[in-house]
Amino acid sequence: MRGTERGWEAWFDVLDECGARERPHAEIARWLVETHAVDAWWAQSLTVGYERARGGRSLGERPDGFAVSASKTVAASAEATFDAFVDPRARSEWLPDDELRERTASRPKSARFDWSDGATRVHIHITAKGDAKASLSVNHERLRDGDEAERMKAYWRERLAAFKSFVER
Repeated sequence: MRGTERGWEAWFDVLDECGARERPHAEIARWLVETHAVDAWWAQSLTVGYERARGGRSLGERPDGFAVSASKTVAASAEATFDAFVDPRARSEWLPDDELRERTASRPKSARFDWSDGATRVHIHITAKGDAKASLSVNHERLRDGDEAERMKAYWRERLAAFKSFVER
């Protein structure tokens, strides 16, 4: 594994030997840093890889639930992209069942929202790709399970296609 002195399987053997299957994520990562001097970033990556390989964590699973992301590049400025997402009136054009309540926003780069269920959150990130092109990334976090994550990933792909049509007209 890059960034460490061992390969994945060698690390998995070490983690199996220390009882990592029964330990929480944060404890495993901390143990790697403290006991084996693994850089914190690599410790997180290694812990997630171990949990996935041993069936303890699914793709998109985080300590607070599941997370999904979707992105779309649009022929619009970062400012226009931001406005089309954050402004409730504009948003109602492409997200008809508007279920977002704004928490914070940093124009024109990012915004955070509560979803109508009160339990999940949506974060957006916008990257300018020139004067008239931007990339929009949507992250939906704290989803209940893998099935809900799958549904929301499909939902956001569909909604971002509608967003692209709206912002580019």
